[in-house]
Formats: sequence, C-alpha cells, structure tokens
Amino acid sequence: MLFCSVTEAPGVAAGGPESTREEPPSRNRLNASREVEPVNLPGCRLIKGVEAGSEDIDILPNGLAFLSAGLKSPGIQCFAPEKPGGILMMDLNKDSPRALELRVSRGFDLSTFNPHGISTFIDKDDTVYLFVANHPEFKSTVEIFQFEEEENSLLHLKTVRHELLPSVNDIVAVGPEHFYATNSHYFSDIFLKYLEVYLNLRWTNVIYYSPEGARVVAEGFDSTNGINISPDHKYIYVADSFAHEIHVMEKLANWSLSPVKVLQLDTIVDNLSVDPSTGDLWVGCHPNALKLLIYDPSRPPASQVLRIQNILSETPAVSTVYANNGSVLQGSTVASVYGGKLLIGTLYHRALQCPL
Repeated sequence: MLFCSVTEAPGVAAGGPESTREEPPSRNRLNASREVEPVNLPGCRLIKGVEAGSEDIDILPNGLAFLSAGLKSPGIQCFAPEKPGGILMMDLNKDSPRALELRVSRGFDLSTFNPHGISTFIDKDDTVYLFVANHPEFKSTVEIFQFEEEENSLLHLKTVRHELLPSVNDIVAVGPEHFYATNSHYFSDIFLKYLEVYLNLRWTNVIYYSPEGARVVAEGFDSTNGINISPDHKYIYVADSFAHEIHVMEKLANWSLSPVKVLQLDTIVDNLSVDPSTGDLWVGCHPNALKLLIYDPSRPPASQVLRIQNILSETPAVSTVYANNGSVLQGSTVASVYGGKLLIGTLYHRALQCPL
C-alpha cells in the first residue's frame, strides 16, 4: 500500500557507527537561512506530460532525457496516488518536446514501480543502461535496464538487493552492473528513519556495488542524497542535504573514495547534475524543506537551482540561476542542462524547461 497525502494539483502558470554530534537537530537543518529571492529566466515553460513529479533527470549525449516520475514516500505529498511510477523520456532536439512514458519489458512488476534517483551508463558498444533506485512497497532495490531506442522501451535486466542498500536515494553508474549509491537513511524501517533524523545520527553513507559485492566507501553523513561523477571520472560529488553540503571525493583505483573538500551552502541540496562540457554542477535545492514535508497548497514549497563553477578551486563560483516561491514550480529536486536548455524537475509537482 502506498501512503501519501492526496490533494488535487493546484493551478500553476506556464548498529552502526557512533554519532559525531550529541545535540538534537536544530530547526535550520530543514530550513535554509532565508526565504528564496525570485530569480526568473525568460521563456520558461512547463513540460507537457509531467504532472506528478520528476524527481531525477539524466540526459544522454544525443539529447534524449530520462525523467523518473511518480515517486511516493510515507508522509510526502503526491498528486497521483493510484498511478504507479514510471520513466519518462523527451527529445531535447525538438522545439517543444513532450515527456512520454517508456514501455517496460514483460516480467517486471510495474504495479509497484516507485522510481527515485536514476543514472545512465553507455558501454563501449554504445549499449545504454539505465539504473533506477526503486522503492517497491517502500523497500529498496536498484533496477538495471537496457534502453532500446528504436522501440522507445526499457528491457529489464537485473534487480539488485543488498543489506548495504537499505534506503537508496540516488545512483551514479560506472559500469554495466557497477554503481555508487547513496543511502539517505541508515535504517529501512520507517519509524527508525524518523528517529535517526530526530537524533541527527549522521550514519548515512555511500556504497560501491559490483557483481562481486558491495562495500561502504564513505560514511558519517547527515543525509546523503544526490551523487554524480566528474567528466574525467576522477571525482565523485555527494550532496549531504540536511548538512547543506556538497562533498568532493577522489575516486581511487580500487573504487574507494578519498575526501578532498566540502562546499558549504545556505540551502538544502538535492540531486546533482554535471555539465559534461564544462564540469559545472547544477543542483536542485530546497530553501525550506518544512514546506516540502508539510504540504500547504496556500504556501507551496519553493524551487531553487544553483550552478557551481570550478568546484575544485579554492573559490568555487556559486550562483542562483532560477528561483521561484512555488507559484510556478514546487519543490525542485534536480536541474540538468543540454544544448542551451535547462530542465528542472520536482519531487511531486511539474517540470520546467528554460532557455539559457
């Protein structure tokens, strides 16, 4: 059974490690330091075909964009509670692309499909794999699909379940069956999840998985969320949401991760996308997560997109590219760029396309 608040969509315009902190979490873990200041981009439009969330977005080099849609989580708002989640696709080479749901091969249980973070991997033979963090009946799996472009469909290849993957939030694929994954919670039980957030245990982690096994490669985070990789594949970026941080880690030859630096921000960071041509990070953010978690249609959650340039330098440039109070777009989780276009996805609302 799926538990979520049900509201009609409002009208919109176009036994783990010891804790390193003893104090209970303060209110500002769920609130940034200030309300978002509006930053508009001319020519933005809501994407047709996205009505109930576009939590993560990954764009192929040819301009085909995958969007994970319909995520449901206990206590979180959802506008289509009876409809299973799915993977949408849109062609950014078209002038006014519409997001269409991809067909999935027989044998995969679509009735409990609850996609979260996604990642693509292109093999040497140009085979495209799509990795999906899935929460069937609020459990945690990673689904591996092969994208069949001519049929606009996904062939399900494998379901990954592992005791080290109790609460997968996001993935970055590094091989046909190889990936890094973030656990946004240490526990899988919903009540223990609430308790660990309240106690601020900092037990969340990053896992490396291959067919040979899984292991912890980074830990001690408040709430690991988005994860991605630099264009040269030397560094892994991890968003720690409640700590308002992005961690930069060097990827070692044995796939372990070595800390390099931490970038502190004044907002709650969600998914991370990397511009393959510049290496810039694009971040979907929540200026006030309480509005996201306690939904009030009269005071909807805001959306914010950050661009981070030269993150490896001593003075990275952080700029707000888009910000809205929720009147257009509610609860932004991801921002991805392609060909002068910016796509912004949300936890349970619409998606936006803007020219840059």
